[in-house]
Amino acid sequence: MTDLVAVWEVALSDGVHKIEFEHGTTSGKRVVYVDGKELIRKEWMFKLVGKETFTVGASKTKATINIDAVSGFAYEYTLEINGKSLKKYMENRSKTTNTWILSLGGMDYRVVLEKDTMDVWCNGQKMETAGEFVEDGTETHFSVGDHSCCIKAVSSGKRKEGIIHTLIVNDREIPEAVE
Repeated sequence: MTDLVAVWEVALSDGVHKIEFEHGTTSGKRVVYVDGKELIRKEWMFKLVGKETFTVGASKTKATINIDAVSGFAYEYTLEINGKSLKKYMENRSKTTNTWILSLGGMDYRVVLEKDTMDVWCNGQKMETAGEFVEDGTETHFSVGDHSCCIKAVSSGKRKEGIIHTLIVNDREIPEAVE
């Protein structure tokens, strides 16, 4: 019998990770899985509330599952990423990254730009890039297979919008994905 009580999906630069949590409310058992791999297993814990902390993804992002008693034998499970609630983390992440999903030659790719470092990730791998200044902004060049890719960064001209990043693959603009 499984004591699976919570499942979360967390989008990081190296991919979307699935976090599963088992909590045996009679035995106190706690099991954490990330992408189907068991990371933490604790049997027979007398304290049924508390937290479990672990890392997720290639960049070893800190994650914490909080276990709180709601009433009687009911429990609430919340996930924090880098010390922020999952909702807050994802809201902040949408400001600090751009994500594109594209299909090339029958293969699906997820390209992520980390705006603070200008690092580019594709399907979990940090890409080798070459940046250059151009007349209206910057271009970051990289390759996916034998396809040349470029992320153009140009000013929106509006202070609140800031810089607009556009992915161009084989001279075609790719629409940004909403995660």
